[in-house]
Amino acid sequence: MKIKITADSTCDLPAALAEKYNVHIFPLYVVMDGEARRDGVEITARDIFDHVASGGKLANTAAVNVGDYLEKFREFRKEYDAVVHFTISQSMSACYQNANIAGAEVGNVFVVDSENLSVGISLLVLDACEMAARGCAPEEIVAAVEARRDKIDMSFVIDTLDYLKAGGRCSPLVALGANLLNLKPCVELRDGEMDVGKKYRGAIEKVVLKYLADRLADTASVDARRVFFVKSDGFTETFLEEARAETLKLCPFAELIDAGAGCTISNHCGPKTLGIAFYRK
Repeated sequence: MKIKITADSTCDLPAALAEKYNVHIFPLYVVMDGEARRDGVEITARDIFDHVASGGKLANTAAVNVGDYLEKFREFRKEYDAVVHFTISQSMSACYQNANIAGAEVGNVFVVDSENLSVGISLLVLDACEMAARGCAPEEIVAAVEARRDKIDMSFVIDTLDYLKAGGRCSPLVALGANLLNLKPCVELRDGEMDVGKKYRGAIEKVVLKYLADRLADTASVDARRVFFVKSDGFTETFLEEARAETLKLCPFAELIDAGAGCTISNHCGPKTLGIAFYRK
């Protein structure tokens, strides 16, 4: 059986892996100054940061629309027996709903709510790719990845709450207090929702190293097969090399995949955001 794996751009899957596994990425829309641009195609996270730094308003993001899904699902179904599509958690976006509407019209399109975001989605995507390559049926793939969703440990630390405040996801008072106290919150994914975990204090580079130590403290519970390391712009490459090395020192993952945060995540979290995603046993 020939199966096409697709995902929304919120998954932040590196382009090289998307090409290797033939994963089609549906770009969400980033609306800046009234103009809608496709995430990763017509706008980058750096464009957003530069716009805000120059005094511009924070952009808005919009889900992939039904028409976009219909066009590509129809195209893929001419060549493939089925499509398995992954979306950002449906509690955060209309992508899941829109993909289901389009998929129902096309037929043999299986839409998976990742209950996650960013590279937490990519963990599921790669599992699906590997199963498809082994000839697994789409129903089998969906059942397997949905059974693994609650084992994903996806989190990240944020340098500033200014972007979350501008996007209405954090009150001005909370953001002011965090900035005054130099607090850097850890945001965790729980049951498809973002939740604030431990709050760190200090320079973000020092915080990142503390955060990594905390997330990987219980190595016995970690599935060391694969870890995604994702970051937005702002860190030096020297520090990123140190952080990646520290990740593998704390837990000897068989594979560390370096990823960049796309427009959707960067627009809400801002520069100098860093996270990791892996499975718990």
